[in-house]
Amino acid sequence: MEANILVVDDEPEIADLVEVYLKSEGFSVFTCGSAADALALVGRETVDLALLDVMLPDMSGFALCGEIRREHHFPVIMLTAKTGDMDKITGLTIGADDYITKPFNPLELVARVKAQLRRYTRYNEPERAAGADVIDFNGLVINRGTHECWLYDKELGLTPIEFDILWMLCENRGQVISAERLFETVWGEKYLDRNNTVMVHIRRLREKMGEPSRNPRFIKTVWGVGYKID
Repeated sequence: MEANILVVDDEPEIADLVEVYLKSEGFSVFTCGSAADALALVGRETVDLALLDVMLPDMSGFALCGEIRREHHFPVIMLTAKTGDMDKITGLTIGADDYITKPFNPLELVARVKAQLRRYTRYNEPERAAGADVIDFNGLVINRGTHECWLYDKELGLTPIEFDILWMLCENRGQVISAERLFETVWGEKYLDRNNTVMVHIRRLREKMGEPSRNPRFIKTVWGVGYKID
């Protein structure tokens, strides 16, 4: 799998370790020790995925992720020594696709990178046969072939995970989909109790769609059961 990976960590030992494992899998790796260097690199190089440490000398990894998301939609994985739920939710809310807690198993990190790249590759595949790949209702148009989504003639800039969640809900329109089923289908991992990942991404989708949280028109919460689109 050929791809350019950006590793941003001010601890050289960690950055070097991650670089060795990623290069052994055939990836090209850029390493930066600061947010400023990372932003400069993203502006001049093609990056397919970024691994961002939360604690950086000049800017938090969360803020760096937010800056990257202004222009780019490639996957972002946060590397954090913090284990609190709020730190994880913060990362997902500002646009991260996944997070890994330090200390981590390098093999698990490589597996997470590959999973995100597979999803990103599918997101950017050329258009397939039209018809079944387009859902159009109530002003919402979502095209699985081009991975474009429009709401009232305004294009929504969705990340691959946001797109997959919205497509799954639209494809099962009228049915309640549990958070467990959404997580295991979209992320391809076993769902664990008290996992807030789906909730955070639903919140982000609603924000991009301009939906009020208390009375949304599209993505509705069925308390204790899951989510649905009518």
